[in-house]
Amino acid sequence: QVQLVESGGGLVQAGGSLRLSCAASGLTFSTYVMGWFRQAPGKEREFVAGISRSGVGTYYADSVKGRFTISRDNAKNTVYLQMNSLKPEDTAAYYCAADWSLGVTRSAREYDFWGQGTQVTVSS
Repeated sequence: QVQLVESGGGLVQAGGSLRLSCAASGLTFSTYVMGWFRQAPGKEREFVAGISRSGVGTYYADSVKGRFTISRDNAKNTVYLQMNSLKPEDTAAYYCAADWSLGVTRSAREYDFWGQGTQVTVSS
């Protein structure tokens, strides 16, 4: 049984930082592309960042480029999202997802497994 468990969300002031973690189990982690998505109330789920199976390739939404960093530790079956210079518009539920694919995709439909999400709230 595949499980993706996010942690690290919370309430932070604008300009602050948070580090999200996603611990995976029940799958061969190193063979999955990993992604972070977010969904704000009343909005569609959107791609935030993705990382290749080896960790060499990273991809970001334009809205977070230069502020967020995705990384992974295949020995720990964990993917991270370091979020700096947070803005109120970053407020959303953040989800990690796993895609058994060769390359990183920004389409949520391509991802096979999802975590339950962790809430990030940025106050102004």
